[in-house]
Amino acid sequence: MKATELITLFELAKGQEGTVSTSALAGSGDAADRELALRLFEIGFVDGERVRVIARGYPGGDPLAVRVGGTMFALRRFEAERVLVAPLAGGKQVAA
Repeated sequence: MKATELITLFELAKGQEGTVSTSALAGSGDAADRELALRLFEIGFVDGERVRVIARGYPGGDPLAVRVGGTMFALRRFEAERVLVAPLAGGKQVAA
């Protein structure tokens, strides 16, 4: 079995789903990144949770409207770029 390729939440297309990875935060690891990781965790971006991109702002896709579980959130680009996800195709993970 091949490893699943991880991408950022911002890279998911509108309408596409993904699963939040255990490495939920991509970043430098400084205090600001740790604080952002904690905030994202607290609102539901936890390992294995399914997310779906609902809408994107114009122009440039910022902010991004995403559904996590049964809740909708708007994330700025810098926040969505910190969340790593495994893309889903037809409800199944896409193998790399």
